[in-house]
Amino acid sequence: MGFPSILSRIAISRNLLSSKPTNTTILLSSRWFSNLVANNIDKAERSLPSSSAAYHVSSGGYMRGTVFWEPDTPLTIEEFHMPRPKAGEVLIKTKACGVCHSDLHVIKGEIPFSSPCVIGHEVTGEIVEHGPLTDRKIIERFPIGSQVVGAFIMPCGNCFFCSKGHDDLCEDFFAYNRAKGTLYDGETRLFLRNSGKPVYMYSMGGLAEYCVIPAHGLAILPKSLPYTESAILGCAVFTAYGAMRHAAEVCPGDSIAVIGVGGVGSSCLQIAKAFGASLVIAVDIQNDKLQKAKTLGATHTVNAIEEDAIERIKEITGGPGVDIAVEALGKPQTFLQCLQSVRDGGKAVMIGLSKAGAIGEVDINRLVRRKIRVIGSYGARARQDLPKLVKLAETGIFNLNNAVSRKYKFEEGNKAFQDLNQGRIVSRGVIEIM
Repeated sequence: MGFPSILSRIAISRNLLSSKPTNTTILLSSRWFSNLVANNIDKAERSLPSSSAAYHVSSGGYMRGTVFWEPDTPLTIEEFHMPRPKAGEVLIKTKACGVCHSDLHVIKGEIPFSSPCVIGHEVTGEIVEHGPLTDRKIIERFPIGSQVVGAFIMPCGNCFFCSKGHDDLCEDFFAYNRAKGTLYDGETRLFLRNSGKPVYMYSMGGLAEYCVIPAHGLAILPKSLPYTESAILGCAVFTAYGAMRHAAEVCPGDSIAVIGVGGVGSSCLQIAKAFGASLVIAVDIQNDKLQKAKTLGATHTVNAIEEDAIERIKEITGGPGVDIAVEALGKPQTFLQCLQSVRDGGKAVMIGLSKAGAIGEVDINRLVRRKIRVIGSYGARARQDLPKLVKLAETGIFNLNNAVSRKYKFEEGNKAFQDLNQGRIVSRGVIEIM
C-alpha cells in the first residue's frame, strides 16, 4: 500500500470515528469498528516514515575509507559506495577516529581478522541518516544532525547478555563483527566503488569519511565537547571504565597499579582517581609516559627497566602489594607481573590484548591459597556506561585534552600506526577526518 493511500485511510477512519450513532445496535457496532480502526490507525502511524528517517545522503554518493589488505603492507585509502544503514542503524559523517593498539594488532597480523577491512573503532561524528524502519524511539533519541560518540563494542540489544544489561558480552558482536567482520545480519555495509567488492568492518570501520553504527552503540555528544578529543571515549576511556567499574569495582581508598600507561592504561589512571583510589601507581618502561602519568592521576611512577616493578610496588604499599593491579599491555611477562603485584585477596584485572595464542603463567598455589582473583575485561557497557563517560568528560572529571597527545590528518593513517608501533604516541593519538 502506498504512502498517500495510508494517509487517505487514516483520514477517512478518523471521520468515521467522529460520527454519532443513532441507536444501540449502531452504537455497539460502531464501538467495535472504532476500536478496530483505532488499532489500525495506530499501527499505520507507527509505520509511517519519520521526516528525520528519510535519506539525507545521496544513495549514489561515494566516500573514502582506510583499508587494511594484509599484514605488514601499507594501508590504502580507497573509494567506496556510500554505506547504507539498515533498521536500527545510523549513518554518521565521521569527524575523528582514535589510533588504537587493537587495530595495530590486526595490521601486524597478530590478531586474525577478515580482510580486506576498514579499520578504526573509536569515533565521533554527526548523524546524517537513519536506516529504513528504524524504531521511532531511536530516531527521537538520535535525531539527524546529532553529534555522537560510538562505542567499539556495539551491542545488538537482543541477545542473552544484552537482555541482562551485559552489553560488553554481546553475543552478536563477537559472533558477527569480531568473527566475520560484518554487522548482525551477516553482511558488511562497505563496497568498493570501482569493483563493488565487499570490504569487512572492524567494529564500525571508523577510519572512513562515513560509517554505519548500530544505534545501541551510540551516545549523544554535547556541543561543548570537541569531536577530536572525544573520540577516545569510545575505546580508550570505554575500556578503562569497564575495567575500573565492573571488573575491579574500585572503591574509595583502594590502592591500584596500572602496568602499561598508553592510551588505555593512562585512561585507567584518571578513572581510578575519579572513583576515589588513594594510591595510583603507574608502571611503564618509557619515562615520557610516566611523566605524563603524573598529570593524569598517578601518585607514584615506576620504570620497570630501571627497577624491579614488583618490589617497588610492595615498597610503596608498605609490603603487601596493591588491592588492584591492571595489566594493559597484553604481554605474558606483564600478565605475571600483574598477578605478583596484588596483595592477598586482591584483584588482577587483565585488559591488554595479546598476540593470538599467547599464554600467561599463574602461580596456582598462591592463586588458590590467597584468594587472588584474576578478571578479564574487554570494555564497558555501551547503553549504560557511554552516556556516563560523556558526562565525566563534560564536567571535566575526565580530562580529554590532557589524554590526547598527537593528532593526524585523514591521509596520515600509516604514519599514525607507525608512531604507535614505535612508542612515539605518549597517551592517545587521534586521526581527524573532518
